[in-house]
Amino acid sequence: MTTRQLAKRMGAAPSRVTAIEKAETTGAITLKTLRQTAEAMDCVLVYASVPTKPLDDILRDQAERKAGAELSRLNHTMRLEKQGLTKSDLADQRQRLVDELVSGSLRGLWDDE
Repeated sequence: MTTRQLAKRMGAAPSRVTAIEKAETTGAITLKTLRQTAEAMDCVLVYASVPTKPLDDILRDQAERKAGAELSRLNHTMRLEKQGLTKSDLADQRQRLVDELVSGSLRGLWDDE
């Protein structure tokens, strides 16, 4: 479809279609304009967030970050009291905490520390 044809369907001047194309390339276009343009082309605008990796991996990565932060603070305090965990024990506790975070309630998983 040409610019002129799309403009006619939209009830706009061809310069408007050119402006829409420029706004799209710069990321300045609105969803409303995209929707109107799609409708003029007998299309439906589909707007979606697509994960960059499987959701289970995203969930586990977040659980690992949270577990690491929690264990780091805890182990620091324990080291000050001469009760620090060995690397092996720390790894085991980290894995246990990650598994617990993933299998339990996910409400607080994304909360800031």
